[in-house]
Amino acid sequence: MELRLEIAQSWRRAELSGLKPSSPADRLEVRDIDTSSRLLRAATPVLDEIARHLDDTRLCVVLADRDSRIVARRFGKRSVERVLDSVSAVPGCQFTEETSGTNSIATPYEVRRGVAVHGDEHYLEAFKQFTCYGHPIVHPATKRLEGVLDITGLVEDTNPLLGPFLAHAVADIEQRLLDGSNQAQQRLLAAFQAAQHRSSAVLALGEDVVLANSTAVDLVDACDHALLREVSRTRRGVRRLRLSSGTEVEVRMEAVSVNAGMLFELAPLRPTYPAHVRRRALGGVLPADAEDRLRRSSLARRRVLVAGEPGTGRTAATAVLAGAEPLARLDAADVPVLGEAAWCTRLEELAAGHPGLVAVQDVHLLPAVLAARLARLLDTSPAWFVLTSGPLAELRDEHAALAARVHRRVELPPLRERRADIPALARTLLGGVRGGTSLRLTAGALELLAAQPWPGNLRELETVLEEAAQSRSAGDITARDLAPSCQVSAASPQLTGWEQAEHDAITKALAAVGGNKVHAAKQLGISRSTLYNRMRALRISG
Repeated sequence: MELRLEIAQSWRRAELSGLKPSSPADRLEVRDIDTSSRLLRAATPVLDEIARHLDDTRLCVVLADRDSRIVARRFGKRSVERVLDSVSAVPGCQFTEETSGTNSIATPYEVRRGVAVHGDEHYLEAFKQFTCYGHPIVHPATKRLEGVLDITGLVEDTNPLLGPFLAHAVADIEQRLLDGSNQAQQRLLAAFQAAQHRSSAVLALGEDVVLANSTAVDLVDACDHALLREVSRTRRGVRRLRLSSGTEVEVRMEAVSVNAGMLFELAPLRPTYPAHVRRRALGGVLPADAEDRLRRSSLARRRVLVAGEPGTGRTAATAVLAGAEPLARLDAADVPVLGEAAWCTRLEELAAGHPGLVAVQDVHLLPAVLAARLARLLDTSPAWFVLTSGPLAELRDEHAALAARVHRRVELPPLRERRADIPALARTLLGGVRGGTSLRLTAGALELLAAQPWPGNLRELETVLEEAAQSRSAGDITARDLAPSCQVSAASPQLTGWEQAEHDAITKALAAVGGNKVHAAKQLGISRSTLYNRMRALRISG
């Protein structure tokens, strides 16, 4: 069979994703959906009207959201409902080309235009019994994809009028989205105006609008918007936060009606640290609690072990610990170049004569003999040492024994566990990359940065910002400027805060047991089948 070009291209995408035409369609994962979403509120009257026209036909209409996940269905005859249930076309199931092949939900979602798919044009064998037409739903104001509307029937019910009929319904939904967006903005504005009578700094964040009074403009930077949105997803009420400027604030968070947006009332708090310490912390990249412990250890000249993944700020931590004292570094990675004897001689010279802090870096790379020599030196020398290593949980044998010699430990979290800090970190690192310029990051760019996995941690983030800054000397760095270093595909939507935490826990457990899923499931306290399901849902390879 010779395929139309758009169908052939879709088949190719499905094939490249590893999907086979014989793959089952009755095992797609079903997840909870938001029944109060803006899309569903706008589409429900239209769907109900379509259902009236579908009465006594073998057609059905299916609505998918901006993640290509089915959120609503309407049927003529119940027999069609049973057929769709058998191929997982149910609310909560996500239809993308990599999971369901060519069809009138996944393909319009991928190409962003209306697509008809008839019988044998479906990639999966299970779908070849259907004829269908799908059309993307795009918000008229923001031009964002909001979902896909699909009308489906059996092959023998193919009708060329289904396309124009569905396009008219989509236009109606898009107009209702626009009207609803205007109403939501009006409600957000009313709540914002009311809050100004009781708070000095007021900020309102809607899906497509930002409102701030003059006090909030001075207090809250655009890079703080991503932090506030993330925090408000998981917690409402009152909370203390540190803004990118270093200012600690008490934030009262309140949802405005249904999906209109969030209202934030902010009150600055008395600084926790003395002024000279606070000024130094503003340009830092370390977590506040870690920096505080390092500074207190510095005052007492205590020995510290700084542990963490590469790129988490171990070198910066040694500089904070040294403070104004001289800092001498000796890296375990230099042993192959210097030789064990020369490296050990240099270590003993520093221990005997250096007046400040001696930093022995990457001690987890030391040969066993040198790790034992360093451990004995820690027992016998009064020198002020700081050791850096990989994560504590990964240290074994002589390296674990060496770490045990240092009782004050600071373990730096990977960047994926500091997503709320990414806006402030990005601003700090960008200032270091292009100091003295007027470059800034837009809220969209910051949200994209916060969605990345960052296996290289702070070092990788700095590299990405450096590459983006090379193309601009002033103005805004947008999400487009960050590509291709930070790509988020349409088929891989940004995870929620809870999903990201789940993703990180699973990947960490798998790494700890060398990828053994049986052991990882046992460590996580879940069944192996549950682990497989969550890995598929969160797109964790392996």
